[in-house]
Amino acid sequence: MKRKAQSQAVGHKPAKKKSKKTSLSDEEAKKRFRKGLFDKDILDKYTQGYAKSTPYKHSVIHELIDDTLLRSVREEIKDNVSFTPKETDIYKIHQSGDLANLDGLDDEALARLPSLLALRDAVYSQAFRDYVAHITGCGPLSGRKTDMAINVYTPGCYLLCHDDVIGSRKVSYILYLTDPDIPWKAEWGGALRLFPVRTIKGKDGQVARTPAPDVSKVIPPAWNQLSFFAVQPGESFHDVEEVYHAESKEQLQKEGGRVRMAISGWFHIPQVGEAGYVEGAEEKQAKNSGLMQLQGNPDQYDMPQLKPVPVEQPQSGSQEEFDEADLEFLLKYMAPTYLTPDTLEQISEEFEEEASITLPNLLGKKFAKKLRDYVAAQDSAPLPEDATEIEKGAWRVAKPPHKHRYLYLQPDNAAASKKNGKSKKEDSPIRELLEEFLPSPQFRRWLQMATDSVIESHDFVARRFRRGKDYTLATGHEGKPRLELSLGITPTSGWGDEDEEEEEEAAAEEESAEDTKANGKGKGKAKPKAETSKKNKNSKKEPEEEEEEEEEEVEVGGHEVYMAGDDDAANEDAAVYKSSGEDDNILFFQAAAWNKMSLVLRDSGTLKFVKYVSHKAPGDRWDITGSFEVEEGDDNDDDDDNEGDGDGEAGKAEGTGVLDDTEEEWNGFSSSEDSDSD
Repeated sequence: MKRKAQSQAVGHKPAKKKSKKTSLSDEEAKKRFRKGLFDKDILDKYTQGYAKSTPYKHSVIHELIDDTLLRSVREEIKDNVSFTPKETDIYKIHQSGDLANLDGLDDEALARLPSLLALRDAVYSQAFRDYVAHITGCGPLSGRKTDMAINVYTPGCYLLCHDDVIGSRKVSYILYLTDPDIPWKAEWGGALRLFPVRTIKGKDGQVARTPAPDVSKVIPPAWNQLSFFAVQPGESFHDVEEVYHAESKEQLQKEGGRVRMAISGWFHIPQVGEAGYVEGAEEKQAKNSGLMQLQGNPDQYDMPQLKPVPVEQPQSGSQEEFDEADLEFLLKYMAPTYLTPDTLEQISEEFEEEASITLPNLLGKKFAKKLRDYVAAQDSAPLPEDATEIEKGAWRVAKPPHKHRYLYLQPDNAAASKKNGKSKKEDSPIRELLEEFLPSPQFRRWLQMATDSVIESHDFVARRFRRGKDYTLATGHEGKPRLELSLGITPTSGWGDEDEEEEEEAAAEEESAEDTKANGKGKGKAKPKAETSKKNKNSKKEPEEEEEEEEEEVEVGGHEVYMAGDDDAANEDAAVYKSSGEDDNILFFQAAAWNKMSLVLRDSGTLKFVKYVSHKAPGDRWDITGSFEVEEGDDNDDDDDNEGDGDGEAGKAEGTGVLDDTEEEWNGFSSSEDSDSD
């Protein structure tokens, strides 16, 4: 994992004098490890086990450090180290910062961390570096370049799939400091999980390597346990399983808060002046890593692949208004309020101003009920865990997992549908949306009027994000701006969208409007707006109710985020969005919801991701996404700079309560109540 946070020892004040690393003799270093660890038969045992391990070579050493020393390290961390909560597209975690390299601290701060310093010197001693190098066969390791951080996972925290390949890293390790007196249970989560790699030979004979969507090795945390592996491009893919929430606050306290604390870091290739240093080796390693990750063009095996369908443009002067047959078709799917001229004009004006809009209750009552019944039944039905078993049915698993993972359904090929002799509508209401309604000329014409655009092609995918499993990581796209649609069809509530009561009221009004229109009376007018998950601060509750609600509230993810990319921050996280009080880079945000469609005009500099869906979520996240290539207009107003400055109407940072961040430090050991914070 490449991300580092910023933190310091409590009460630390900057000082000029800094500590120098201590060069330990082999004898002194070995005293800091468990007795017998360096015996030849023990070393040979670990070396042989490493060579035979799968899915790629790794090792697990139990009781690595002298127990008294490690307990002292843990106490020092509890008393003196503060942590910053941090979130990106790929992780949710509490991190120490400057402690990633202890030489960054002055003597005053280090005086409070003598055991941690002793541990650092032992881990990077010549004796232990040789031990690790012997097991892995990776060659000499640097004792000068130390790279260690303290990471804390509380319930709801996780780290998604990645391979650790950056710069001069040679071996990745993690040393667990979980509660030594309350043994960690596997069902609490927090395991290090390894992904097997698929080797695919293309038609051109080139071989590509890409991680499979399912893990094949699970290593639960344990006190004083070290897990390590050689960092290998395109090979060493792993994640950290979510630490799962307890059933109750009482249970959590009994289990010590389920605090997964660990020291993790890397051994690097030798630096200038060290034995084994080779000039240019680091640059060569970086170049080779990049080439290995691109070998065989692995992107061609990403799933799903885009399948844009070109659309015929209407002839000049052709009718743009809807005739009776068009309206009859659209009314099978859409709420009638969205088909009035006033509503279309209102939507168009807001979209032109904000370049994004969210439309609640888009689907009409009859079709929405059929769809919801179907999705709710699917949502509650058991699913196989294995991707191979899932893909025996209609749904496929998005891959590779270091980019995304979810279940998806794409429109059937028309010829295949005819060959099977099956009506698309009979398949499912989801397929009806994918293959009948959304790609129809009628809906396309409505969309063009709503967004004042000319659509050149469309591409639709239905997605299901399983709780405790699925996500997409932040990506941009190349080329001209495009129009993107997301129709939320998540049947469960409790996803952080606090407008649910308003939606229910709107739905009731809509039913009344439909009945009125059916009788030929009334006009009916929608009130489209780009809603956010901001809480209603004006609502009044009794103190007991407020406290009870806060206790139960858990952020479960599943929200879709559009962010402005930062070209100047090449060495920083592109998708960090909860580590500071400023959310200016959030352009659009939408929680998982039912019958709610968002439209966003997205340029190539905008990142997009769907946050990992927590195991604590009320169900799976369902949606249908569409991507439309649009004809570039003559007027290019360059409104990008204004997208983050609105009044909160378009789901920007100011109106997204879930993204509000007080940047409070986490000190999970000082109070039992704090251990439940995430």
